[in-house]
Amino acid sequence: HVHFRDPGQGQKEDIASGSRAAAHGGFTAVCTMPNTSPVVDDAVAVEYVKARAAAVGKCRVVVAGACSKDLKGEVLSDMGDMYAHGAPVFTDDGHGIQDAGMMRRVMDYANQFDTVVMAHCQDDSLVADGQVNEGVASTRLGMVGWPAEGEELEIARDIALCRLTGCPLHIQHITTKRGLDLVAAAKAERLPVTCEVTPHHMFLTEDAITAEYQTALKVTPPLRTAEDVEAVRRALADGTIDVVGTDHAPHPVEDKDCEWQAGAFGMTGLETALSVLIETMVATGRMTWRDIARTMSSTPARIGRLSDQGCELEVGAPANITVIDPEVRRTVDASAQWTSSTNTPYAGMELPGQVMATFL
Repeated sequence: HVHFRDPGQGQKEDIASGSRAAAHGGFTAVCTMPNTSPVVDDAVAVEYVKARAAAVGKCRVVVAGACSKDLKGEVLSDMGDMYAHGAPVFTDDGHGIQDAGMMRRVMDYANQFDTVVMAHCQDDSLVADGQVNEGVASTRLGMVGWPAEGEELEIARDIALCRLTGCPLHIQHITTKRGLDLVAAAKAERLPVTCEVTPHHMFLTEDAITAEYQTALKVTPPLRTAEDVEAVRRALADGTIDVVGTDHAPHPVEDKDCEWQAGAFGMTGLETALSVLIETMVATGRMTWRDIARTMSSTPARIGRLSDQGCELEVGAPANITVIDPEVRRTVDASAQWTSSTNTPYAGMELPGQVMATFL
């Protein structure tokens, strides 16, 4: 789950720099989100991203097509045409589809193909101008709150629509304990529901945001409570959360070096994701390296329809291999990242693990 900003916003990141950062972080394949300028909502845009990836990419780039035209949630995108041209999954990431009837049409239409609808669950009428998690953080910082219910209501709605349509649903960047309870219930019902967590939502809490208003920590959904962070760690370990998705969202300095309200949402994540997983899950004994492979390789490949890409080390399989030294500890240097942007929340932190080589 990445934002490479191409077409239209190459000053933030392009496919060359983004895929270079991905390879440096140990990824041999990524899935690009369609909220570019213009939006990837037709076959021409899909072919553009594929062509650029073939020309300059350092890893495989899977193109997610938009569900709706211009991400407005009003008119269906050219989903069938995009699927025929190689977009295996669909999302309006960055925008929750607000109208339930429209989301049903998206899922009914997508259900004609071997595809997944990925949902950015956000009720805009509740979230509105929210800046940080509603509760202690918003009160302490004097900013407009972003309630957890703004995420949970759309999770519940989209699970209900999954039940209605039978269309596979993937919930993006889940952050709350109650949201996870909804997913667990859907899985118990054997609905085709999967979900992902970002490294930052399993590592950082709302308490990390201080009166210095560090905009590197401004992200959507916002950083949640310590209870929520514990819940997502537990859910990743027990399989309720299926995969880790970076939501790599690069921004230029001018979009982050400003007052909080004016700052852009998002942070980089490709080059630190593995280190965060080692620190929070492997070093604590909650997950094994086989679990890491499952949540960062084989299951994402299955959901993203890349099961032919060799997620097992066996003779005759494609040699997509990441070699890691888990014992190295390194201090994160924002300016030394291979991404074009420096908006990492981990700058100055010491984290474990180093990718030594990535083979595609």
